[in-house]
Amino acid sequence: MSQTTLILLGIGVGAISLALVYAIVIYNHLITLKNRFNNAFAQIDVQLQRRYDLIPNLVNTAKSYLQYEQQTLEKVVQARNSAHNAEQAAAAQPADPQAMRQLIASEQVLKGAMGQFFALVENYPDLKANQSMQQLMEALTNTENKVSFARQAFNDAVMLYNTYRCQFPYSLIAARYQFNQVMHFEVAQEKIREPIQVNFNQ
Repeated sequence: MSQTTLILLGIGVGAISLALVYAIVIYNHLITLKNRFNNAFAQIDVQLQRRYDLIPNLVNTAKSYLQYEQQTLEKVVQARNSAHNAEQAAAAQPADPQAMRQLIASEQVLKGAMGQFFALVENYPDLKANQSMQQLMEALTNTENKVSFARQAFNDAVMLYNTYRCQFPYSLIAARYQFNQVMHFEVAQEKIREPIQVNFNQ
């Protein structure tokens, strides 16, 4: 084998090795970005679980005051349970678009039911003045704010991941190893975007 052939062979092996190392670096970077949005969703999970725990306490506190509004209370409980189930599915696989769509839809239904609940509370001064109710509502408002911050962090992480996976040569590795597009956790209806506001000073 001539010296020229050996040099060409060495160059070829070096180029292949370099390409392989670069592919590994890209793969590891995609894994890092994926872990980042998974961790960001874990923070959402913590706050949503806290909210799901607060809602039954709110309903139980209000029951004695809202004796003729049982249908609304039942809607809140049903919406809460549905959202809780959808959230658990999304937490198990944040990259699953179907799970994310179901969570978004369930969250919208829950926000609507909670909106009706808050409207009723406004009509019952004794319930508004109840200390336990005030504490629960304050905790819920605080949790909603934390959910909003956690959701923004998740969406930022998803945007970064989606941007990289679409860029060349990342797109080659993403397609080969199924780094699929991930959905943002967005709220479709503008009025549902607004955090829950509670005012006991009226």
